[in-house]
Parts: sequence; C-alpha cells; structure tokens
Amino acid sequence: MIKRKDPQQIEQMKAAGALSKAALRLAGTMVVPGVTTLAIDQAVENYIRLHGGKPTFKGYGGFPGSICSSVNEQIVHGIPSEAVVLKEGDILSIDTGATYQGWVGDNAWTFYCGEPSEASRALCEVTRDCLKAGIEQAVPGNRLGDIGAAIQELAESNGFGVVRDYVGHGVGREMHEDPEVRNYGKRGRGVKLQPGMVIAIEPMITMGSYDCRTLGNGWTVVTCDGGAAAHYENTVAITADGPVILTADDQGPWCPMQGGEQ
Repeated sequence: MIKRKDPQQIEQMKAAGALSKAALRLAGTMVVPGVTTLAIDQAVENYIRLHGGKPTFKGYGGFPGSICSSVNEQIVHGIPSEAVVLKEGDILSIDTGATYQGWVGDNAWTFYCGEPSEASRALCEVTRDCLKAGIEQAVPGNRLGDIGAAIQELAESNGFGVVRDYVGHGVGREMHEDPEVRNYGKRGRGVKLQPGMVIAIEPMITMGSYDCRTLGNGWTVVTCDGGAAAHYENTVAITADGPVILTADDQGPWCPMQGGEQ
C-alpha cells in the first residue's frame, strides 16, 4: 500500500533528508587515497547520532554498517571495512540513511578518489544526469514508467547498462515502502503519481552488462563482468508544484560543506 504524506508531513521529512545529505557530504570529504571505508562509516555514524538522528542502515536486516560503501565494480550494499583502503582512481558509491524524529532520509552519491579514468568520469556524469532526468518526471499525472523510461533512455543512449535487480522505493516512517521505483520501463505505464507520494529515485548504472551477483557476505552486489558501476539517489516528494528534493542541503542546519551541486 502506498502511504501518501500530507504537506505537514513532507515538511517534517525535510529535516531527516537534510541530515542524511549532510552525512553524505561529510562522507564525501573523506574519499581520498589511503582512507578505509570503515573510517568513513564511523564518521557518518557519529555525525548522525551527534545531531539527534539514528543511522537507518545500521542493523537493518542484519546489515553491519551505517553506510553502504561500494567501490568500483560494486553496485550497492558494500560493507564498510578496515580492509578496504581507497586508492587513487577508485570511484566509491556511498549510500547514507538517517532517521530523525520518526522520518527517514535516504540518498547516495558516487565520489571520485583522486582523479578517475575518463571512462569512470563519464559513467558517473551520465548516472548523475539520469537521476536528474528521473526527478524531472516525478510530477502528478505521470506514471512510474515515465521515471524509469527517462533513466533508461539516457543511460542506454550513452552505451551504459541499467541494473534490473535493484530499484528505488517509497520512503516515509520506514526506509522501504511501496511502490517500487524501477530505473527502466515504458512511458505511460505503471502506478500514476499523485501529490503526497514520497519516493527514492536511485539509478544504478553500469559500464557494461547490467547482470549482477551477490558476494558471499550476503550483501555486496557486483557486476558480473567486473565493469564499474555508479549509484546516485535522492528522496523526492511529489507535489502539485512539482518534485521537491527532500535530501537537500537547504532544509536543515547540518551541512558541513558549502557549494557543489548534489
């Protein structure tokens, strides 16, 4: 069942979204050669708790981290580890979730560690643009297929793959609510978008094939062909005035960085 939010609830969700975005930006400042993904995880957990929130991912279904940290060919759900030391040229997808005053904010970004390859940079730029294209379709009267089609068309026209096995989702009191928000599809198909729906739009795009598999830890999803992957995500409210990004810097007092569009 899709749980629509009233305008007051959407306003309340902005604080959780802003805290999650601030934690994500903090994580991004730490993406440099020689840093472990566990160090980033610990900093994010401390930051969220310091500001009165709870790391949404911590313990979710048994997940051990406060962030998902997915390096290079890892698509999603990478487990933070002292053994994973970032090196020059890596790309690192970081997903952060913060629960604040009973609401969830969920977002992700793929960061460069030093100077990425031109291929990795192109992958990340297109995936970022896919997120923007999906958000532009999040208006009343459109359908979920319009979001998926916009993402798929842009990714595939640039020669990239669109992951099928993992999708976006509704967000609210729980991190995962209905509906599923696919990153592929056909325009005019699927659930009609209505004011009050809040969804996480999160394209997961691959350098080559979109086929993927889960590692033995039961969490980390990687490309089958070893090609790089990128992941970008925002929590978005559908309103009569258009899409409103709830994971935005200007919704709360917590952002540790200024400038730079995310």
